[in-house]
Amino acid sequence: MTSPSRSDRPADHVDNAGAVTNPRLGPVGWLRWGWRQLTSMRTALVLLLLMALAAIPGSLVPQRTSDPNGVIQFQQRDPETFRVLDSLGLFSTFASPWFSAIYLLLFVSLVGCIIPRTKHHLDALLARPPRTPARLQKLAAFQTAPTEADADTAIEAARVLLRKQRYRVERYGDASTGSISVSAERGYLRETGNLVFHVALVGMLLTVGVGGGFGYTGQRILVQGEPFTNVLASYDSFTPGRFFEESALEPYSLRLDAFDATYEFDLTTRAWHPSDFTASLGTRLPGGDWDSTDLKINAPVRIGGTDVYLLGNGYAPVVTVRDPDGTAIFSGPVPFLAMDANLTSRGVIKVPDGLAEQVAFSGFFYPDPLALSDGTFTSFSPYDNGESLLSLFAYTGDLGLDDGVGVNVYSLDPTTLTQIAGGDSGTPALQLNEGDVAELPGGLGTIEYEGLRRYVSIDIHHDPTPGWALLFAALVLGGLLLSLFVPRRRVWVKAVTDAGVTRLEYAGLARGEDPTLEAAVTELARQHREALGEPEPRMEP
Repeated sequence: MTSPSRSDRPADHVDNAGAVTNPRLGPVGWLRWGWRQLTSMRTALVLLLLMALAAIPGSLVPQRTSDPNGVIQFQQRDPETFRVLDSLGLFSTFASPWFSAIYLLLFVSLVGCIIPRTKHHLDALLARPPRTPARLQKLAAFQTAPTEADADTAIEAARVLLRKQRYRVERYGDASTGSISVSAERGYLRETGNLVFHVALVGMLLTVGVGGGFGYTGQRILVQGEPFTNVLASYDSFTPGRFFEESALEPYSLRLDAFDATYEFDLTTRAWHPSDFTASLGTRLPGGDWDSTDLKINAPVRIGGTDVYLLGNGYAPVVTVRDPDGTAIFSGPVPFLAMDANLTSRGVIKVPDGLAEQVAFSGFFYPDPLALSDGTFTSFSPYDNGESLLSLFAYTGDLGLDDGVGVNVYSLDPTTLTQIAGGDSGTPALQLNEGDVAELPGGLGTIEYEGLRRYVSIDIHHDPTPGWALLFAALVLGGLLLSLFVPRRRVWVKAVTDAGVTRLEYAGLARGEDPTLEAAVTELARQHREALGEPEPRMEP
C-alpha cells in the first residue's frame, strides 16, 4: 500500500516515493553480516562472560581428568543425579562440545577483532598528525595570549617543547599566510596496550587449548616400600592430553618410605578429624641415588617435569595365600580403600593361579576394631592399635582375568562366582588379626594376615603451560593498565599575525575520557612562555 502524494513536499520525499523496498542481502550479504556480528567487541565480551560461566561446573563437580575417583564416588552416592549431569558432560566440562564451541567462537571473535584493529593502528602510527583546525576556539581548553616573539620563533619553540613531552609533531602553514601552527598528538600507547591485552587473551586461549594437550594426569596407589617408575604401565589410571606421546614421560622413580598422620578427636561431633599428613618419599632420577623429601597436602613434590600431589591414604594388609602343600602362591600388601574418616576400609584380593580353582576375597579392614551389638564391626579411630582386624568373604569361579579385557583390581563382581565363606555360604567369614592364619574351605589352602603397611594415593600431573600462562597473564595486566591510564590527546599551538601583532593560541582535544586535558593545555602554555623567555601573561580563555 502506498501513501498518497503530498504536493507540499519535494517529489523525491519519502512520502512521495511509494512503497519502500528493502535491499536483499543474499547469502554473501548474510555471511558478511554474521561475520561482523561475531567479530564485534560486544560479542567477544559476551562470549568471554559465557566461558567464565561455563567453567563454573568444572569447579563444582569432580572432573574425570583431575579426580576420577571423585567421579566414581559421586556416581555411587547419587546415581540419578550423576546420570543427568553426565549426559550434559559436566564431569568433563572442559572437553565438552558446548564448552569447546564457546571457546572456539571466542577465539575466532578475538582474532577477527584484532586483525583489522592492528592494521588501523599501524596506519595511524605511520600517518602525520592531523592539520590544525581553522578555529581552535571551538575546541576544549582553548587559551590565547599575545607574544613579543615572531611567529617562526614561537612555533619552533613549541615544536621542541612538544617533542620533549613525547608528542608526535608536524608543522603547518608559513609566515606568508599570517598563520603558523604545530600539530601534536600522543597516547597511541593506549591503543597499543589495548591490542596487547587482546593478543594476550588469544595467547592465553592457545596456551590452555593447545598447550594443555601436551600434558597428562595419572593416579597411582603407592604402597610403603614398593617403588614406582614413571612409565605408562605403572599407573593405575592415566588421562593423556590429545597430543601426548609416551616418550614425554621423563624417567624417575618414587618410593613411599613412611607415612605419618595426625588426627584430633572432636568432643562435640565425637569424630576424628585429620590435622596433618606427611608422606616421606624417596625420589631417584636415572643414574642417581635415592633422595628423601616430604609430600604434604597442598605441597607437591616437583620431579621429572611433573608435580606429585598427595590425594589420600590408607592401610595395605600384607596377605599370603598358600596351597595345601604350603607353597606361597600369592604374597604382598593389598591396598584397602578407605570408606570413612576412621579408615574403615574395603578391599579385594584376587588369586587367579596356583590353587585348584580361581579364588577371590572381598572384605573389610578395621585398623582399630570395635564390635557392635549386631555382631558387625567398625573402626573406633584411624590409628592402628596393634589389633587390626581383616574380615573376608571368599569366592571361587572365573575371575575374568583370562579374557584379555581390563578388570578393575579394586572391585569384584560376585554375581558370577560361588561364595564359599561368609554371607549365605554356611561358612563364617574369615576374620584375621595380624599374624593369624585361616584355612580356606574345601581344602583349597590357607590365607595369612602377616603384617600391615601404609599407602598413599598420589596424582602425578604434567602441565607444560604455566610459564606461558604467566607470561600472557602479565601481558594481559600490562596491556590493561596501559589502555586504562595512558591518555590519548591532540594539542595545537598556533601563531597568528594580524596588523603586526602576533597572538598565540593553544587548544587540545581528548580522544576518550581525559579529565586532565585542560590542566595539560594550561601547563603547555606556561612552559612555552618560559621557553620564549616571556613573563607569564594573563591567559584569555
